[in-house]
Amino acid sequence: MTDFAMGPALLFCPADRPERFSKAAERSDAVILDLEDAVAPGAKAAAREALISHPLDPAKTIVRVNPAQSHDFALDLQALRDTRYRTIMLAKAEGREDLWTLSGFDVVALCETARGVLKATELAEEPNVVALMWGAEDLVASLGGTASRADDGGYRDIALHARSTVLLAAAAAGKHAVDAVYVNIPDLGGLAVEARDAVASGFGLKACIHPSQVPVIREAYRPSAEEEQFARELLAAAQHEGGVFTFRGKMVDGPILRHAEQTLRRAGHKG
Repeated sequence: MTDFAMGPALLFCPADRPERFSKAAERSDAVILDLEDAVAPGAKAAAREALISHPLDPAKTIVRVNPAQSHDFALDLQALRDTRYRTIMLAKAEGREDLWTLSGFDVVALCETARGVLKATELAEEPNVVALMWGAEDLVASLGGTASRADDGGYRDIALHARSTVLLAAAAAGKHAVDAVYVNIPDLGGLAVEARDAVASGFGLKACIHPSQVPVIREAYRPSAEEEQFARELLAAAQHEGGVFTFRGKMVDGPILRHAEQTLRRAGHKG
């Protein structure tokens, strides 16, 4: 797995709102300064200037640039040359050719179109791609649809398919996967359910759009004391067992041990 220690809660911040930069950095694990959808066309030049003149810690900052085929993409890269930021999120990534001008950058490839999702495996295999992220709303728009979620708040099947495809592609290439944002800001309960599912499914990080969502995501990724203790005791028992064994009435084999190891990693333990 690539080293991408920026999580678990990534907070989007419009790049044309420099007065929010420091607050976003203080309230999240990493900031995504957004030059794309969060910035109106007429404000993009000002956003690039703000990116240069209001620096944040580059180790905890990602810059979302405009799609590779857009006019703004070249201007974004030109602005980045005057900063220390070297981790970028490529909006609407659709194939390895989109990455040809991005050597020297660590790239989070955002798969949010039909072509992008279908090219997720190709994108994940590129050497400078450190993670994949998926996006529901742009994806459904690219399909001609109108909503990524059903009336009950859950994702439609096509969105779930894209989510799974991107997660599998990232894992197969040894890269991290970032779960999409939860756009219903007041619904912290719904966010908690989705974040817990992201953890259980294997997403290493989750993006968000409001500071109130950060603690909910952090809590989802933080194992409970009971979960951490169980994982410790299970791994300790494994030191005295060979092959498959029983622990507290349950069968334990290799995958179960790896689940325990992941729990301890999320609790802040290494190895």
